[in-house]
Amino acid sequence: MNPLSTWSLLILTLPTESATARMRFWRALKAKGCAVLRDGIYLLPFTAERETALRELATAIGDSGGTAHLLRAPSLSQEQEAEFRDLFDRSNDYDALIGALSDARKIVFGQAEAELRRLLRRLRRDYESIVAIDFFPTEAATRADAAWQDFVAHVDTVMSPGEPHPTERAIRTLALKDYRGRTWATRKRIWVDRVASAWLIRRFIDPDSRFIWLTSPDACPPSALGFDFDGAAFTHIGERVTFEVLMASFELESDPALLRLAAMVHTLDVGGAPVPEAIGFEAIMAGARERTVNDDALLDEISRVLDSMYTHFAAVTKSAGQGGRS
Repeated sequence: MNPLSTWSLLILTLPTESATARMRFWRALKAKGCAVLRDGIYLLPFTAERETALRELATAIGDSGGTAHLLRAPSLSQEQEAEFRDLFDRSNDYDALIGALSDARKIVFGQAEAELRRLLRRLRRDYESIVAIDFFPTEAATRADAAWQDFVAHVDTVMSPGEPHPTERAIRTLALKDYRGRTWATRKRIWVDRVASAWLIRRFIDPDSRFIWLTSPDACPPSALGFDFDGAAFTHIGERVTFEVLMASFELESDPALLRLAAMVHTLDVGGAPVPEAIGFEAIMAGARERTVNDDALLDEISRVLDSMYTHFAAVTKSAGQGGRS
């Protein structure tokens, strides 16, 4: 037996003069996951955050010439509770997503890596948008999560054989002096996390570093420091990608410009909150990989891009800090 819920009800009349405004408000209601009780009456399970969002929407509707009233009420019985919860059943949405994932699997092979990453981002957004409004998860959510994880693993295997799996262990603090003039090794055909990690190593950890690009993680020489593959000295730990693990290992996390770059690398490598610079950097990476003859040349070219981004972020941070002083 489910506990009786409290609900936020938005009773509204949309503005009649502007079709554009009406469409905007309909889309906003859908994006918030509102259920339709009847024409003009929308329902959400109550939380303070959701009610605040509805209140802001109600104000916008009023400012546009419509009317909106926000109320709060509990379910009066188990029957009503079940009826209201049924309005939020996302099974059809999950089934459609699972179908889209199945279709996408058929076109993965033969696609360029940049195209695959765009496909992965689009489907991730679709999946996360359903999860965000699935207020009463059922078995359908479990099936969709399994299908999503399977699809991500499939794409990772196609794009980058040997893509590391996160481990759960503590990140030790290391001394920079013990890591100078070393040989570092990672998988060839470097992409975002590997190229950014190599840049970080050369720029902040080991200026005299030498890099080996491996055909397979098994080919890593015992004397080399491996990064971004299973069993490497530096690889994914928990939710952190290799770039973030290197920053934590060498106490570089106090640098706000590096943190900005880390957020971009994380999003492009494993997903997460949108980062404005991510799409542009990914496009530059894809183009540079087409133009350059090998991974050494690619690292040199992308290092200049990362140098420029780091300088920009550092300047922005410094300017913001000076502006906040009285």
